[in-house]
Amino acid sequence: MTITLGAKMGEGGCSEVYELPNNQVIKLAKENTLYDSARGEYLNNCIAWENGLPVPQPFDFIDVDGRPGIVTERIVGETITKRLINQIVNAAGVENVKLDDFRQTARLMYQLHNITLNDIELANQREVMKGCIDSANYLSNEEKEAVLLLTDSLPLKQCMCHGDPNPNNIIVQNDGKAVLIDWMNATLGNPEADLAEFIVMIRYAVLSSDFPEIMRMSFDQIKEDIINTFMDEYTRLSGLTYEEVVPWLIPIAARKLSADGISESEKNILIEQIRRAIGTSR
Repeated sequence: MTITLGAKMGEGGCSEVYELPNNQVIKLAKENTLYDSARGEYLNNCIAWENGLPVPQPFDFIDVDGRPGIVTERIVGETITKRLINQIVNAAGVENVKLDDFRQTARLMYQLHNITLNDIELANQREVMKGCIDSANYLSNEEKEAVLLLTDSLPLKQCMCHGDPNPNNIIVQNDGKAVLIDWMNATLGNPEADLAEFIVMIRYAVLSSDFPEIMRMSFDQIKEDIINTFMDEYTRLSGLTYEEVVPWLIPIAARKLSADGISESEKNILIEQIRRAIGTSR
């Protein structure tokens, strides 16, 4: 299909987002994204929308010059990442940075995790995790086996999970309501895995050297405050505690080693954490 793309609104490791008429956008896959993966994201977005979640309304899945594209409603607002950065820049000390956005993130996750579906509609979280762990080239076969055994020992649940609940995937609109985007990694499984994903991402994030040193230092100072705020709100709503999430941290850390969106320095930190936990630190 030939369509006229508007201005580029953003770009990630797997896609580019362009404006379209009628308050719509299109997310065009890059060459590193399989057609089936892009279509799966569209279908996941449809499932989320049909179940009443605060997500962009999906309209169509089309081919644009050989590239799969997802057409959705345009969401106007700022990502939680951008809002946090602006706060750190403008606050007179990190103690003045407000973390309400992360309480809202917890509420979004709780709403999502209360949706139960059959496994025909979504990928199986456990199998996806194990496939990612097995493909991680950073670990030895023995280390992978240890993490896979740990993964298999964890309980099984049947809840809808996002798979990548990072602050770049949550947009706060002008009315203060948050919208959850990017549904490529959605699965059916355990809420604890989503929570561990958030914790691992925040705790071991390394801001690039593009950020001023004071910004990187300030972020490092509030990482655990972000995690505590997020988990306090999720526990208040669900009763599920941080201690119940802890067993998932190492499998999620190992899963992230196969991801394109994190830096080598972050992966090195994750490797050390994994090896320390399974007793193979060098």
